[in-house]
Amino acid sequence: MTHILSDRINNLAVSQTLAMAAMARELKAQGKDIISLSLGEPDFNTPDFIKEAAKKAIDENYSTYTPVDGYAELKEAICQKFKRDNQLDYKPANIVVSTGAKQSLYNIAQVLLNDGDEVILPAPFWVSYYEMIKLSGGIPVVVPTSVESDFKITPQQLQDAITPGTKMLWFSSPCNPSGSVYSKAELEALCAVLKNHPQIIVVSDEIYEHINFSGSYCSIASIEGMLDRTVTVNGVAKAFAMTGWRIGYIGAPEAIAKACTKIQGQVTSGANSIAQRATITALQADPSVLNEMVQAFHQRRDLVIEKMKSIPGFKCNVPEGAFYVFPDVSHYFGKTLRGTEIKNADDFALYLLAEANVATVTGDAFGNPNCIRISYAAAENQLIEAFNRIQAAVS
Repeated sequence: MTHILSDRINNLAVSQTLAMAAMARELKAQGKDIISLSLGEPDFNTPDFIKEAAKKAIDENYSTYTPVDGYAELKEAICQKFKRDNQLDYKPANIVVSTGAKQSLYNIAQVLLNDGDEVILPAPFWVSYYEMIKLSGGIPVVVPTSVESDFKITPQQLQDAITPGTKMLWFSSPCNPSGSVYSKAELEALCAVLKNHPQIIVVSDEIYEHINFSGSYCSIASIEGMLDRTVTVNGVAKAFAMTGWRIGYIGAPEAIAKACTKIQGQVTSGANSIAQRATITALQADPSVLNEMVQAFHQRRDLVIEKMKSIPGFKCNVPEGAFYVFPDVSHYFGKTLRGTEIKNADDFALYLLAEANVATVTGDAFGNPNCIRISYAAAENQLIEAFNRIQAAVS
């Protein structure tokens, strides 16, 4: 039946993170003791004060259609958050609220890319960036990085990737999947290259901003000359454990914000009313309310890094943010483990699922075929057991 489908859907890859999660769920349903470390979802509950705000919104009958670009009060709260946390001076006209940061990103690709426009993607990158760019007619220009460079692109690599057809630079910090966080100095060095190419728009995905162990954070839009050529993407899914609430937002030059509102008005209209009211309360809270969760992730990061030291062939950086590790496992390529030939990261991830009952995600989906992504958004006892199983499976 695929012949009746459009070329664009036939050419679209399935999300590997969701595919592995679905495979893990299927095996669990069959009675297998699967530890899933594949999905990027905090294993915490939404804070009670946010849930209370949602209940209040229901009682106050916020049950009608919302403005396409978000409630005025929420847009004002987002402006205040940007100023408080990121030193960014946005006005409500620069803000668009969407059904998750994923929709925000797709809107951006749709309103900015024409067929053949090139988008520089430092690899590893979140799986959906590549497919969104392709679906919008753009050409992903993948710039590889490695564990040795802390999975960060250098100014020279950026310069070498720029052509007359370059329209965007698109990246995340903290990065999904590597957990790497660009310092202010590193961003300034990239901006020194970009200042010679004023046609390039930067898309900065900062959804993991608050899950950050580095002690500081810099938004690229805060660097001199960058505000008017950067789209800053954020949301409440990761920091506030609100993945199912589906609220994301952008701060952008007004023309881009208007364009995103225009396309959203034709596709989904405004985001969920109750979730928007709850998000107002979340964003108005002092970020210190997140300290307990961030500290838990920090401890898990340290635990996982320590456990990996005892697994031969795993090579990893020490990520400063998010809740992932992205070990290079190419040591195992060309080897046979318990009768299974490991040719690549896909084989290795499937081997761990079959032999260790641990679900991870192949790095190939993130633009780095030597690695696998492991989420440590799980209880410490599960992480210990998972890495014990992995160690046994490769010994």
